[in-house]
Amino acid sequence: MRFSLVAPLALAVAPSLVSAAGTLGFALGTKNADGSCKDQSDYEADFDAISAASGSTLVRGYSASDCNSSVAIMPAAKTKGFKVVLGIWPDVQESFDADMDAITAVAPKYASSIYAVTVGSETLYRGNFTGEQLADKINTVKTALKGVTSTPIKVGTADSWNKFADGTGDAVIGTADLIMVNAFAFWQGQALSNATNTYFDDVMQAFGHIQSIAGGVDKAPELWNGETGWPTDGGSDFGAAEAGTSNAASYYKSAICGMLAWDVNLFYFEAFDEPWKPDSIGDNGQPADEKHWGAMTSTRGTKFSLKC
Repeated sequence: MRFSLVAPLALAVAPSLVSAAGTLGFALGTKNADGSCKDQSDYEADFDAISAASGSTLVRGYSASDCNSSVAIMPAAKTKGFKVVLGIWPDVQESFDADMDAITAVAPKYASSIYAVTVGSETLYRGNFTGEQLADKINTVKTALKGVTSTPIKVGTADSWNKFADGTGDAVIGTADLIMVNAFAFWQGQALSNATNTYFDDVMQAFGHIQSIAGGVDKAPELWNGETGWPTDGGSDFGAAEAGTSNAASYYKSAICGMLAWDVNLFYFEAFDEPWKPDSIGDNGQPADEKHWGAMTSTRGTKFSLKC
């Protein structure tokens, strides 16, 4: 559907008027709670937990070579009936080449379980590439995949919503098969009371611009919300955005279920807590906890309902 920039409030408050439903996926890390690399059995246990809690059978990663994850996750996905979005981290040539090699190694056998490949995760936001440079990387990956499998695999990218809304990513639009737009009302310091409206507005601004540049809804690449989420108990606050499990549950019910009800596909960040992660340093120079963003605990226990 085509989204207008005046739609977000109506979308947020009236999802029950729409009968279609989008597809839900989860961002999934490559490491166990103790920081060790996951093996096939770990991924299978992850998939069982995700499916039981949410009904989802789709996950995305960020670097296919990290922890040799593609070798472990793809047979697990095939066994459990999951699809995987494999990631390439293109910011340095070494990681780009390693991830490319990892994906082209598994693609011949597991192409039917690969939903797509994303080249980059917020690399435009970080200023590591121009749109033209990222488009060249995407084309390189497309060519490589065609050389190893006859099964079509979609190739695209994921970046912050504002880098598509402001035209930074325009060069990618005619190249990517799919574009994932990341949108975190939390990292904009929004109070929970305005978080869903902010989230809808951000996503729709990006989608609207992409569709306009593409020349129409039917000419645009496949569009997803690539990441959104809210930290639970133990997480750091940011501005008026307060971490907490009850707030995360409210955001999930309103924002995630609301967006899905409007037939928008999305990935929740993230499936499980990652207690091994160090704190990051935010734009404000302050440390920020990244351990407690999971919809479930690091031991795969549910924190709140993931059913819409």
